[in-house]
Amino acid sequence: MSFSFILEILPDFLRAAGITLALSVLSALMGAVLGFTINAAFLRASPKLRLIYRFYVWVLRGTPFLVQLFIVYYGLPSVGLKPSALEAAFYSLTIYASAYFAEIFRASWASLPKGQAEAAETLGINRWHLFWRIQTPQALRFSLPLLTNQTLLVVKESALASIITVPELTMTAGRVVAETFNFLEPYLLLALFYWLITYVVVRLGLMAERRIAH
Repeated sequence: MSFSFILEILPDFLRAAGITLALSVLSALMGAVLGFTINAAFLRASPKLRLIYRFYVWVLRGTPFLVQLFIVYYGLPSVGLKPSALEAAFYSLTIYASAYFAEIFRASWASLPKGQAEAAETLGINRWHLFWRIQTPQALRFSLPLLTNQTLLVVKESALASIITVPELTMTAGRVVAETFNFLEPYLLLALFYWLITYVVVRLGLMAERRIAH
């Protein structure tokens, strides 16, 4: 192992880590917001709209992310939309993650006491107050470990963005290997950076759990 070579390629990996982190965090955040919104609509939806929700979740969870990425990046230009590689990765990863986040929120709301809504209505608490002040804090507390795990999956799925030339960590490691024919150092750095990112996500999730618990 050459430590001088590691120091030489480290700046490239730091730049790539910034792209991976930004792509993953923004996609997870927007996916969670979209998933929360979809679940909120599901809770008040008619049976027909619930079928649309189930179809949305079924399609996105039932097809590989790579296929969805190809549809966005290579398919949208045929209808006049031409996202950049980074935009395509962000859009597809956000939509893909939203289906999983929506199911996490749906399961969390389903775990709430069944008589809570009836009790709130009896006490004169309106639906808006019930949803935001009573149910949402409870559901978030139940769902936080699952939200953390799903965010980790988003970080790992972001590696597939390298296939459409997004200069994130995986593509950077592949480029360095192709240019230098050194395999060990680039892939060790790749594993280290992913480990660091996932470690930070896990620690933040644990901190959020402790804060909510108290």
